[in-house]
Formats: sequence, structure tokens, C-alpha cells
Amino acid sequence: MALQCGIVGLPNVGKSTLFNCLSNAKAQSANFPFCTIEPNVGVITVPDERLNSLAELVHPKRIVPTTVEIVDIAGLVKGASRGEGLGNRFLANIRETDAILHVLRCFDDDNITHVDGSVDPVRDKEVIDMELQLRDLETIESRIAKVYKQAQTGGDRDARVQYEVLKRYQEALQQGKSARTVELLNKDEERVAHDLFLLTNKPVLYVCNVDDASAATGNAYVEAVRQAVAQENAQILVVAAQTEAEIAELDTYEERQMFLQEIGLEESGVNRLIKAAYSLLNLETFLTAGPDEVRAWTYRKGSKAPQCAGVIHTDFERGFIRAEVIKYDDFIHYGSEAAVKEAGKMHIEGKDYVFQDGDIVVFRFNV
Repeated sequence: MALQCGIVGLPNVGKSTLFNCLSNAKAQSANFPFCTIEPNVGVITVPDERLNSLAELVHPKRIVPTTVEIVDIAGLVKGASRGEGLGNRFLANIRETDAILHVLRCFDDDNITHVDGSVDPVRDKEVIDMELQLRDLETIESRIAKVYKQAQTGGDRDARVQYEVLKRYQEALQQGKSARTVELLNKDEERVAHDLFLLTNKPVLYVCNVDDASAATGNAYVEAVRQAVAQENAQILVVAAQTEAEIAELDTYEERQMFLQEIGLEESGVNRLIKAAYSLLNLETFLTAGPDEVRAWTYRKGSKAPQCAGVIHTDFERGFIRAEVIKYDDFIHYGSEAAVKEAGKMHIEGKDYVFQDGDIVVFRFNV
């Protein structure tokens, strides 16, 4: 399931530093705009402590975590929607992603030039929002011109639904609001919205890149961002990218944990960001556990048993009979599959069962 989160932001806000921490890829990080011209793609392991806990009980030959793709997209600038600063290419790269990690500079450093001459994360956010909104407005107005006549004739219900959704998006965008702020009323409207592939309708996580001293507590810049996005359907995460880079250089897990404790964090910002990106994509994890491997599998939240079976192999979905499901907490409590069965805690589920995050499963199928 190759779903992607795109890292976006103005030049010199810490995107590439953060990307390097996430993927150990070597995207060029330099103190000038456009040092990352082509998007860099990293396949990121999703941290999941449950895998290690299961492995201690099952003793598998290998542990296989799940992954998510992160794309480092070169810095946008004002005028990108008109092609400024290689804007067309950047916007095309964003369109191909499933969610956006919007990095905002929330630190002062005279040695790192800001493209607009001063630090103001709310202004920076609005610059990129406006460029994405302008591109979406172009898309909306082009679609309106195509469906207007069909909608007015009265006989084409689908065209009327499209037109109503398009007009609501147009109104929001003209007011400087992102498409994600528009409330959809039913499944038909959701289908129309999905087919538009609007940039500002993608789920977004605002990543506030702070200085070392603010890694645990945030700062005034972060609070300003929090207030600015209060009306959006969006999340905020505070990360000190430079601190994360230092953590990544440490050799052992113990050294990294000691460093985190010293700065008042229980978990690294990188781990929190990866988990947040995974959740942003509306993904969850089911698990398989046996002598060969303990493995995490990615599925879309709300998926039913046959769809999840198909994540492992299409034959599993095609010939699905049932799913034998153990809750993670039950497996840990009883210590083995046999003990769970003996306690009557294994559930036999059919085609309508909606998977829950952390389900441990054996699929039965016949092709």
C-alpha cells in the first residue's frame, strides 16, 4: 500500500533536515532556497512496540514492521501557483501525495536566512495556503464551466450534485479558506469531492520546527500557529529537527533514550511524526504472529475482513472463509495462541467484521 505523505514548506524551514532524520536519506540540506529540486522519497518504518512484545512470546525468525512513504518536496514560494520558483513542478509533486506534512519555522537563528527576511510561521502558512488555494480555485472554476449547463437543465441529478459541491468549494476558496473546511453532507458529495483531488482537501499535519530549548514545551510561535489553525480540520506536532538530527547520530538505543530524558521527552519527535503521518493517512495495523515471523500489515481504517485478507494476498480475499481474531491485549495476557483459545478469547469473524487496530489474525480461505 504505497501511500505517501509530502513534506512541504517555504525554503529553509527545516524540511530536508527533518526528512534526513526520518529516512536516513541524504537530501541536500543547505542554507539557500531550492537546494532540493527533485522530490526525495523515503520508505519509513512505522514504530510499533507491539511487535517486540509479541516477538518475546512467539520467538519468530524475523520481525517485519509496516512502512509509509515520505516525500521531501522542494520549498514553495509566493507565486508558485503562477509558476514562480519552479512552482508548477512543486504543485504537481504535492498533488501526487495522499497527505501533507506542512513544516513551519518556529525558531530564531540569525545564521539561517528566511526567504521573507523574518520569522513568522503564521504568515508562512498563509503564503503556502494561498498558493494551494489558488491552484484549487483554477480547478474548481474549470469544472464549474463544464457542468453548469448540465446542472441547469434539471434532468441530470449527478451534475446538480457536482455543481452544488463545486459552488461551495468556490465560495470557501474565494474567502481564503481551504477546501477541507467545507462540510460535506452525504456520500454523493463525498464522492464528488474525492474525484476533484483538491490540494487543500488533503489531510494536513502542521509540523512546528522549534529550537532545542522548546522541544518539550513549544514556544510563542507554536501558540500562534495553534490559534491560526483552530478552525481547520488539522493537527499540530512540535519537533526540533536539529535535535532529532543529533539523536539520529547516537549509536545505541540507550544513548538516545538518555538524551530524550535530558530534554524532557518520552519519545523522539521522529517517532511521533511517523505515527502521526500514519494516522493522517487514515491507516491502521493488524498483526500476524507465528514461528516464521511477527508482522504488521497496513489497512485503511474501517476495512472489513476480506479487504484486510487481500492485503496479504489477493487469493486470501477471493477465497475468504473466516478470520480467526485475537485481541492484542488478550494475546499478551495469556501468552500464546493456544492459551487464548483455551480461555475462549479467540473470535471467529465473517465477511462483515470491521477490523480493529492491533487485531492478531489467522485467515482461512479456499481458492
